[in-house]
Amino acid sequence: MSEHGTEPTATHSAQAPGDGSAPVATADRAASADRAASVDRHAAADHPADGRADGAPHAAAGHPVVRVSVPERSLSSELRAIRIVWRRELIRYRTDRMRMVTTLVQPLLFLFVLGAGLNRLSSAGTHGVDLMTFIYPGILAISVLFTAMFSAASIVWDREFGFLREMMVAPVRRSSIVVGKCLGGATVASIQGIVVICLAGAVHVPYDPLMIIEVFALQLLLAFSITAFGVMVAVRIRQMQSFMGVMQMIITPMFFISGALFPVSGLPTWLGVLNRFDPLAYAVDPMRRIVFSHLSISPLARAALDRGITWFGWRVPTLLEAATVVALGLIMLTIAIVEFSTID
Repeated sequence: MSEHGTEPTATHSAQAPGDGSAPVATADRAASADRAASVDRHAAADHPADGRADGAPHAAAGHPVVRVSVPERSLSSELRAIRIVWRRELIRYRTDRMRMVTTLVQPLLFLFVLGAGLNRLSSAGTHGVDLMTFIYPGILAISVLFTAMFSAASIVWDREFGFLREMMVAPVRRSSIVVGKCLGGATVASIQGIVVICLAGAVHVPYDPLMIIEVFALQLLLAFSITAFGVMVAVRIRQMQSFMGVMQMIITPMFFISGALFPVSGLPTWLGVLNRFDPLAYAVDPMRRIVFSHLSISPLARAALDRGITWFGWRVPTLLEAATVVALGLIMLTIAIVEFSTID
């Protein structure tokens, strides 16, 4: 047949209403189009036009892509984190004037009210030494004790208000946060201790520069150790009421057993054993030894009031007592870091 004869026939057969081949061809073409579209979609997903992986966020048209880079951890970044946390503790203390006053009330009550009230009653046992003079070294220790524990309580406050979680997701080691907290609490507590040192003249203690430096150094060591202990306790506590209860349960016996208000000589056996296991006693005793070394008292009074802590009859030296405070502080700091690194 001629070329002009076949075209009408093909066209006519494709359009014939009774022929079943037209729907079949239409269905085949639709299926082919669906498969091609599916292949195109998978190809676009596997090879996106902008080079990003599937599911990556796309920037809106006309807006630049903001890229966030986290700096690598280094010694300078960790030191900067420690400094920031330490400075935050100082700022909180400086802006909270009520805290400055309230943390001094209890030591001053013990020193002037209790000391003056029981002075005449205890005059026979102190061999002529003023009771306020005797308990002054213990007050130096407890002024640091309570302030350091309150500084550690900021961990609980930060947890309740959500700030602790923000610090934990920072690109620094959690140990840096703990060290910054301990250094900040130690600094704040030492500042409070300086206030009590300035009261030495009111209780007949001379203002000797060497004595002031030695007492302040011991206060600093004690403040660091107590803050580390407080952080170790506060890490696992989620409510401020619970922390205050635990603090009273631990701190109050520690204070009374340490010998801050009474001499450790002639104690009952069970109380003497507890005194030797009390960490605070190893800060109170060297402070009393330093203060009494600058007082003019009788040998009998010195033997009765400044006998010190003994291990099997051997009096523990001042440097060893200070080293004990440091060792306990480092142990509690390590435990606090381990606990802080495991919390969510």
